[in-house]
Amino acid sequence: MVQYVHTNLNNIKNNKIQSHKFTAWLYNKGWSYYNYQLKTFSEIEEGNDVLVTSPTGSGKTIAGFLPSIINSNCFQKDVLYTLYISPLKSLSYDIERNLLKPILDLNLNISISVRTGDTSSYKKSIQLKKPPNILITTPESFALLMSYKGACKFFKSLKYVVIDELHNLIHTKRGDLLTLNLARLDDFCPKVLKIGLSATINDLNTGLNYITNRKESRIVKNKEKKKLLVSILNTKKEIPWSGYMPTYAIKDIYKKILFNKSTIIFVNTRAQAEYVFQNLWKINNKKISIAVHHGSLEKKLRQKVEKKMYAGLINCVVATSSLELGIDWGNIDLVIQIGAPKGIARIIQRIGRCNHKIDTPSNAILIPTNKFEYLECEAAKKAIIDYEIEDKKIKEGSLDVLAQHLVGVACSNPFKENILYNNIIKAFPYKKLKLKTFIEILTFVKNGGYSLKNYNEFSKIKKNIDGYYTISSKKYVNKYRMNVGTIVESELISIFLKNRKLGQIEEYFINNLKKGDTFLFAGKVLEFVETNLKGVKVQKSSKKNPKIPSFSGGKLPLSSKLAVRVLNLINNYKKENIPNQISHWLQQQEKYSILPSNSNLLVETFSRKFKSYNKNYLIAYTFQGRAANQTLGIMLLERLITLKLEPIAFTATDYALAIWSSKAIENINLLFNIKELIKNIDTWINSTSLIRRHFKNVAIISGLIDKNYPGYVKTNKQIRFNSDLIFEVLNKYEKEHILLKSTRAETMNELIDYYKVCKYLSNIK
Repeated sequence: MVQYVHTNLNNIKNNKIQSHKFTAWLYNKGWSYYNYQLKTFSEIEEGNDVLVTSPTGSGKTIAGFLPSIINSNCFQKDVLYTLYISPLKSLSYDIERNLLKPILDLNLNISISVRTGDTSSYKKSIQLKKPPNILITTPESFALLMSYKGACKFFKSLKYVVIDELHNLIHTKRGDLLTLNLARLDDFCPKVLKIGLSATINDLNTGLNYITNRKESRIVKNKEKKKLLVSILNTKKEIPWSGYMPTYAIKDIYKKILFNKSTIIFVNTRAQAEYVFQNLWKINNKKISIAVHHGSLEKKLRQKVEKKMYAGLINCVVATSSLELGIDWGNIDLVIQIGAPKGIARIIQRIGRCNHKIDTPSNAILIPTNKFEYLECEAAKKAIIDYEIEDKKIKEGSLDVLAQHLVGVACSNPFKENILYNNIIKAFPYKKLKLKTFIEILTFVKNGGYSLKNYNEFSKIKKNIDGYYTISSKKYVNKYRMNVGTIVESELISIFLKNRKLGQIEEYFINNLKKGDTFLFAGKVLEFVETNLKGVKVQKSSKKNPKIPSFSGGKLPLSSKLAVRVLNLINNYKKENIPNQISHWLQQQEKYSILPSNSNLLVETFSRKFKSYNKNYLIAYTFQGRAANQTLGIMLLERLITLKLEPIAFTATDYALAIWSSKAIENINLLFNIKELIKNIDTWINSTSLIRRHFKNVAIISGLIDKNYPGYVKTNKQIRFNSDLIFEVLNKYEKEHILLKSTRAETMNELIDYYKVCKYLSNIK
């Protein structure tokens, strides 16, 4: 958390820190401040906003809360002074737990409370009437607080806003929502000071600008480095050619767990989490305590695991990204990463959960699930040593989030369009927002647009006699508060074991089950009984070979920097210390083909004979990531149809795509004709359901479709039907509707990596 020796304490202009009992409390534990923590306090005292960047386990939380703690003598009861915003609910409760210890030990004049989607309505109402001095919350709950009529009064005494794990929010729709409300908060509290915290943000200037547009802002960087001890599993077993489950390594993983007091096993997908947990449990002859944790589990189950892990009552937890941010469990001895990490920032965050102190090395073992993943693990290991962190892909502010924000503002106070526009463009993602686009979104919120303006349900705001926009009806206030947020869940259905809710699962997976089928969920083998109005009814089962649920979430994108490193490793494998089974595999590739490189596109073609026909394959080693490869696969599929080569199907990974057809592909240059490929993708996008499906998400976020009503929740079928109906109307009568344009832009930029593919095709021409 803090170091033993520092140099800056006496240089702090104000001796508040030196004389404060919190400092004595730290000294008594054998700790002292880091220089960067003191620098952060000094900058805040000077009236500057601050972005703090420091390795995991180096006390960023202390840096963020130090101004609040040191100045708490001036705090009054039932007045909010500090707002702490984190992206994860589990992180919020962890922060509260860690802050309460010095507060209670020292009897500090600080009240603290957590407000998330899991907080009871009763507790929320108490918080509004009697605010805590420090409120720990999420971007969504912050937006809700800003939508109340008394928001200005609630926040009027606010001194500090602490934004933790900033790298997880920057350039996302959650980040858009956060920055819009921070800009509005500046109007309420022009003197409020912001402190952004991150361990793995690379572009520091952008990070600082993301949270503040004031000239009085500074970057505080801790130059101390956290030692990360990373290795790849040394096994005598043969690493598989393909697949994404670590079946070959389960016994080795179990031995590592036994050797360490407490372990977190990180996986990339929820399906992997269920599989690994179940297979470890099968060989758990020592009866150690093992748990599973992922976002589809019921919150009470997740919280139970978190509390037990914090108390040291669990030997091992298998988790997805649900536990990778900021959790301060000092008792973790080892982190195991199953599968390739996909990004350097992500794996550094995960490894940092082990020995969550900067002066203690973090130990991690990477376990590839196939031979190719071994190369990515090796490349990641080298990148970790060099601390080469990726930049976040910059995106402009999403218009569906802006529409949601306008309704939230109207719920709180009437507004003038020009004043609100000038406020919105202070938010970093919206600094280039054109007035014309703002007016289009305002018109949409006012009446739904030209095609929908005759339907009252789309008229959420109206202009009053004073020329101010205000909410049309109280019912829209309730709808807004029940639907606020930017995370649109997949089409999920609840699972019930007797009357106990276990969590939620993708509806399409359940639709493919018949009575008696078994599947893994919440670490249990469950037998499907029936679906009813509540959800899915299941019972425990002892049957073997259960199915593994497929989850649409958790597909982690490959970073470009890591892809380049993998290519460099492949081309220099003879100089590397890699296992014989991996080097032999690369030797075979070199013998029968060539190795892919940064300067070319390797395309292989071959045929496989089946009983009465041939399948003709084409493999393109692009190293462009799954989304780009899927888009390129669609382009090539359409091109093969045009060339009458009778394509059958294709599949894509992060590194390559494979496509097969009835007729042989002989002219590669003709196939990769850039103009024809781009023309084909435009045709495909207009004819596919991809835009239609994404429109549903945009419609929900923008408030065009409400999922939740007081006492009623729409089914996924109802939402799909409403979304499709509106999409058809707009596509027929108003093709330039602002939400349609926004949907197309997001589809091209984010879902299919269209421009990345076009640039790549141009480069390999």
